[in-house]
Amino acid sequence: MKPAVNRTLDAYLRHGAAVKGFIRKRVANLEDAEDILQNVFHNLAKLEQDPEPIGSITAWLYRVATNQIIDFRRKKREERMPRIASYEDGEFSMRDLTLFLMDEEGDPETALVRSAVWTELEEALAELPPRQRTVFELNELQGISFNEISESTGIPVNTLISRKRYAVLHLRERLAEIYGNINE
Repeated sequence: MKPAVNRTLDAYLRHGAAVKGFIRKRVANLEDAEDILQNVFHNLAKLEQDPEPIGSITAWLYRVATNQIIDFRRKKREERMPRIASYEDGEFSMRDLTLFLMDEEGDPETALVRSAVWTELEEALAELPPRQRTVFELNELQGISFNEISESTGIPVNTLISRKRYAVLHLRERLAEIYGNINE
């Protein structure tokens, strides 16, 4: 059996970049994302001293990362009503929309707006061809990298990127009005 430090280092080398990418999609500031990543692997190092094994290290890392992001957001409320940042020339960033939807903080007004956006997004996603919808949901909403999706499905990365691009174009057009209303 490997010492806890070596197992944690192995996990970091194997999963660190993907977990960091997952966190970066949800945390705007690089330093904050790195702090969260450090906390995730610190928790792993502490847990590795416990004789109880972790079933799936990958699932555990993403679950802890999600919990750390939620804790971070609870501690750092920057705005009362979040704005979706980069709305220019009728275009918006799917990353900004995802961050807005995944943020569990806010007052009742924000929760109401978020609920309306989720409803619109679900309707817009239902209009997509299944292949485009699946890639969008896996990559954007679940934070799974194109490489990981490709490995599990056997679909080339470039095909996945193309499918997501078509999905994003459709969603931008379909959600532009509600997105504009949020930023007013």
